[in-house]
Amino acid sequence: MSKLDTLLHECWQVKEQADCLYSKEQVHQAVEALAAVITEQLSDSNLLVLGVMNGAIIPMGLLLTELDFPLQLDYIHATRYRNKTSGGKLKWLAEPRIDLTERHILLVDDIHDEGITLDEIKKYCLKQGAAKVYSAVLVNKRHDRKNNTRADFVALEVPDRYVFGFGMDYKGMLRNAPGIYAVKGM
Repeated sequence: MSKLDTLLHECWQVKEQADCLYSKEQVHQAVEALAAVITEQLSDSNLLVLGVMNGAIIPMGLLLTELDFPLQLDYIHATRYRNKTSGGKLKWLAEPRIDLTERHILLVDDIHDEGITLDEIKKYCLKQGAAKVYSAVLVNKRHDRKNNTRADFVALEVPDRYVFGFGMDYKGMLRNAPGIYAVKGM
């Protein structure tokens, strides 16, 4: 059996045994509510939305269709996990193409766990001349290991477990799971 076959088999088992924390419908409702708050607070700010790849792909896509005001879109790719279940040093893979000078930025990511990635990206944006940087996450993981950061906008809260689905991955897979799931035993 190849490494990929082994990983696929493991992912099927993980998905079958996982606890569903939020259904597809619950996630959609939470994103709609999140968009309403963001619209109320940021619709007049000439907003630039930066998706933090790869995790932001699904939450950002859902969120953007609910933000009914003019905005610009770009992405940034920085990662600590690289298809593993624990984070390491931040690695930069792509910077935004749009000039950040004097812009109001909304960073969109899948999860606020320890806050290291979002904090580094926020510092980067400010160093590039952004006027203000906000962050929106699909989920905030509840624990006391945060690095004194918090997301400005949060759709859902999850317990201190390894979660996947709606952009969050398990070993590079299961980002497309139609709900938010917690790995059994993690």
